[in-house]
Amino acid sequence: MKYYIIAGEASGDLHASNLIKSILKKDSHAEFRFWGGDLMEKVAGTAPVKHYKDLAFMGFLEVAKNLNTILKNIKYCKTDIENYQPDVLILVDYPGFNLRIAAFAKSLGIKVVYYISPQLWAWKESRVEKIKKFVDEMLVILPFEKAFYKKHKFDAHFVGHPLLDAISDLEPIDMAKFKNENSLNEKEIIALLPGSREQEVAKMLDLMLSVRPYFHDYQFVIAGAPSLPKSFYEKYVDENVHFVSNKTYDLLRSSKAALVTSGTATLETALLNIPEVVCYRGSRISYEIGKRLIKNIKYISLVNLIMDREIVTELIQENLTTKNLVAELNKILGGTKREEILNNYALLREKLGGKGASDHAAEVIVNG
Repeated sequence: MKYYIIAGEASGDLHASNLIKSILKKDSHAEFRFWGGDLMEKVAGTAPVKHYKDLAFMGFLEVAKNLNTILKNIKYCKTDIENYQPDVLILVDYPGFNLRIAAFAKSLGIKVVYYISPQLWAWKESRVEKIKKFVDEMLVILPFEKAFYKKHKFDAHFVGHPLLDAISDLEPIDMAKFKNENSLNEKEIIALLPGSREQEVAKMLDLMLSVRPYFHDYQFVIAGAPSLPKSFYEKYVDENVHFVSNKTYDLLRSSKAALVTSGTATLETALLNIPEVVCYRGSRISYEIGKRLIKNIKYISLVNLIMDREIVTELIQENLTTKNLVAELNKILGGTKREEILNNYALLREKLGGKGASDHAAEVIVNG
């Protein structure tokens, strides 16, 4: 069959690449056309129509400033789908764009599968009506999402979380080799995951690195975002602050603890068994708008949302201070708080249902 896939960010590229692998197991003659990234290109053997780096507009102000580009991309995507005439359109998260494309594809009689639901349980719950109207199959990756859709009289498939697949496929890490290859010293590592967008990274790194005077016995290593050049990070690097790019999983597995900007990285860090402090500080305008739109959500990290209780500390907006970061980091570097987090991570993995999400999703997509 012919598959058209749209993934608009780095995490979508990862999960869609694993999905393509699983589809090929069941449909060895499958053809793919996609919007995504390098991981999808490697598996599918063809370049993306558009790279996700050209699509990643996040936050209210950024979307407003780039509205013209977004509308042009939507128009181009519709034309491309119409020309390609796929058997199945697979949408990976990225709702602002993908729900518009779902409506268009449905009008052409193309089967629409949504893999990795938009977080409608957090905000814009009204979008459920669009999904019921334009999506044939919804494949969800968080345990509570199936119940959310059932409440809205829509049957979703819980396939498990694809991060468990990605992580279970990793080769064992040789920590000494990793340090040597990346010119790191013998000190234990505190990993810094400041996000992927320039403004966000700059703000978060300044805050994260403010704890340095209190942790002389550790080295700090920044996980570089693939969307930003190495030169961007140079001003933060010195003899005890290092930088690695495209090696986030290896960095985390070599670390004692991590400071992580909210997002998918919070769950990745937990599944790799690294105690973390979750950090978030947005622009005051975006934060105030978001706070009013997001309803019934007690946490910002996927770890705490899935467990429905705080198992990792979240420092948000005015609570994200040097003093609080130092206090929380000290707690997770040793002692009972660290043990408690690691025990809860085991329960988290159990709740996510084990590996096989990509295969389960492919089964629904290929065989219906």
